[in-house]
Amino acid sequence: MSRTISKVAKEIGINIETIRFYERKGLIEQPIKPIQGYRHYPDETINRIRFIRRSQELGFTLNEIEGLLSLNDSPCNKVQELAQKKLIAVQKKQNDLLLLEKALLEHLSQCKNNKDNTHCPIIDSLQPKL
Repeated sequence: MSRTISKVAKEIGINIETIRFYERKGLIEQPIKPIQGYRHYPDETINRIRFIRRSQELGFTLNEIEGLLSLNDSPCNKVQELAQKKLIAVQKKQNDLLLLEKALLEHLSQCKNNKDNTHCPIIDSLQPKL
């Protein structure tokens, strides 16, 4: 069953311009416009849009998604390699966030115990040391 762009957008919960953007990027094909009426998107294209959205929710960039889509008929080990790289990036980001959390907790603790209202330990920690 095919649907117009507005019905697809509403069904998936995205903006019409997002679908048009995917078309311009070459992530999906724009259906041929009939002489009269509106373009209709086939189920295959709608499923591809869902794949793109889900991949974005998982943190893949559009360039990475384009790579995933091009690997659709490739051996699983190529897809696995891309997923492994993404996992390493996610783990690094998690580690950076844990370090940030630790630093913020430490600075907040210093602020709570600060008896001197003329300076703030958080501001002091952000100023360059001379």
